[in-house]
Amino acid sequence: LPLVESGGGLVQPGGSLRLSCTASGSSLADFSMGWFRQAPGKESEGLSCISSVDSTTYYADSVKGRFTISRDIAEDTVYLQMNSLRSEDTALYYCAADTRLSCGIRWYRDDEYDYAGPGTQVMVSS
Repeated sequence: LPLVESGGGLVQPGGSLRLSCTASGSSLADFSMGWFRQAPGKESEGLSCISSVDSTTYYADSVKGRFTISRDIAEDTVYLQMNSLRSEDTALYYCAADTRLSCGIRWYRDDEYDYAGPGTQVMVSS
């Protein structure tokens, strides 16, 4: 499942970005989808997951209240709306797909997913 992220870029602190995740030639509707990030020299961090079966969402404490995951069935796209961005949000952001109908209990671990995209870079700086 070839995943492709877009929407990254340079934004000032306090600004917003919306990341998109699509799949070429396949539908994301059958997958539970996660968003992750990895900053230089740090381990991957699970940010959010949205279940396939009922769109239940999960968030890491570090982004709860600032980031929102959603999916648009018609557009076959999964989004990560990021508000109130901080310098510590600077990282490579990538989406991942899980063939299970619901986000797993360890949804925050990228090794729980079956596919992952190459990522899109987000830099938060003034």
